[in-house]
Amino acid sequence: MTVDPTAPALRTRGHRVRASVAASGWLALAATLLPDGLPLRWVPVLLFVCLGPGLALLHPQPRGLRPGARLEAFALAAPLSLALAALTATFLFLIGGFSVPAFLVPLAAFTTAAALLPGLPLPAATKGAVAPADAESFLPRERGPGGGR
Repeated sequence: MTVDPTAPALRTRGHRVRASVAASGWLALAATLLPDGLPLRWVPVLLFVCLGPGLALLHPQPRGLRPGARLEAFALAAPLSLALAALTATFLFLIGGFSVPAFLVPLAAFTTAAALLPGLPLPAATKGAVAPADAESFLPRERGPGGGR
């Protein structure tokens, strides 16, 4: 078996980020085995619930992220993660089966699956967000007689 030297390395930055996001949920679940009240128990769980699923959905972009899109992905990761956490917790409360492990296992499984797939397309920041020269501006303009367009 020969190795193609032009093939991308397996341990690129993108693969490391995907792997760390995929493993973050399982790390949070393992942290719940620590004694109560330790910061090593609640910090990984809090970070995972607030950012893990959202980063898994948004980060693995096919062409990488531009600097503006990195901020956009990070800003959208928290609301997405918290929305998925709220849906999961609500479902578990409705069926009467809420517990921390029962809450973290579906989120960790979802995060792992989402980290293996390409990320959701981000709006303007991945496309350059530059308006064409002939595009209309949002600046006020003078209206004709009658105030119409």
